[in-house]
Amino acid sequence: MSAGIPYWRLSGFYFCYFATLGAFMPFWGLYLEANDFDALAIGELMALPAVTKIIAPNLWGWIADHIGKSLVIIRIAAFLTFCIFTGFLFKTGYFWFALLTIGFSFFWNAALPQFEAATLFHLKSDTHRYSRIRIWGSVGFIITVLTIGQVIDIYGISMLPSIVVGLLLSIWVLAMLTPEVRVEHADTKPVKLWQVLKQSEVLAFFVVYMLLQIAHGPYYVFYSIYLNDNGYSGTLIGLLWALGVGAEIALFTGMRSLLKRFKIRHLLLFSMILGVIRWLLIAWCANQLWLLVFAQLLHAATFGITHVAAIHLLHQYFGTRHQGKGQALYSSLSFGLGGMIGSFYSGYFWLSLGPEIIYTVAAVCSALAWLIVFFWIGRENSKKLCH
Repeated sequence: MSAGIPYWRLSGFYFCYFATLGAFMPFWGLYLEANDFDALAIGELMALPAVTKIIAPNLWGWIADHIGKSLVIIRIAAFLTFCIFTGFLFKTGYFWFALLTIGFSFFWNAALPQFEAATLFHLKSDTHRYSRIRIWGSVGFIITVLTIGQVIDIYGISMLPSIVVGLLLSIWVLAMLTPEVRVEHADTKPVKLWQVLKQSEVLAFFVVYMLLQIAHGPYYVFYSIYLNDNGYSGTLIGLLWALGVGAEIALFTGMRSLLKRFKIRHLLLFSMILGVIRWLLIAWCANQLWLLVFAQLLHAATFGITHVAAIHLLHQYFGTRHQGKGQALYSSLSFGLGGMIGSFYSGYFWLSLGPEIIYTVAAVCSALAWLIVFFWIGRENSKKLCH
């Protein structure tokens, strides 16, 4: 890593952030189920973080770009997320769970987009090194998901809120240790944000990533419940989640070589074909462990490739001047709006349509995303609109 880049502090933040996600995402649905919430309520509660993600990143992104200090926003957001989540240690019932979820996720969703922007600012022209830093987030996720699966089997799901609180505290500590970076805008003629957003390729980009997150919605919300209903233990559920992230780690390790050999457009098209295959396998082959294992390996494509491609495209589209807002829009429209739709529709139709149809719809979303990439993204050499 180049001199002047705080590699271990940047990596440490990703490690702690995604370690927290590894505790929350795979197991919070099981925790809600253990607290007697039905599928509809679980879908609604798991969709609330996605709802706040539509608004929060854009608000914080605008503030960060305006003051030019992403780390200030990240530190405040991390501390308030920790404080509010402690409420789950004391409150029960749908109303309180909903209120606390809205509260903590409003600030939780502010941190990562701004940290992505801060990482790119630190890397400057070395954006190809992003994968080497982001890989530690996957390591954190995989360690946590493996550990908590075993903890649940031994001590029960009631331990989960306390574990998440401790991990949220670690995020705040790392945010305090990470240095701020000053961004110099070299524009001789600044480009307005609307001039970036009106580009057809940029609009297509956001639609594609919204569809991809709609596809991932039922996976993030109901995959653990789906496996549990099919007789898989907490330890095996954790192993399957970890396998997916392990494949993601392998992808991040080799992503620099892939980017040298293949165009981002071709990587995206290939990953979406694999996405169709993955969701169909999960839909119709849940009783075949070896096929679930193969489906989890495809996480390297459905998340790993698509996310790294998104970071590179966002840097290309928005440059440094609007990077915070670009990252915020990406988070809001994909993980926010797309995640909300995926969570809501899977929650409302999980029992009436069944998981097979729900995951088949996810495959259809991946196919639609493939069509949009094929016709609108990367067909010509894109130009940097901002610097």
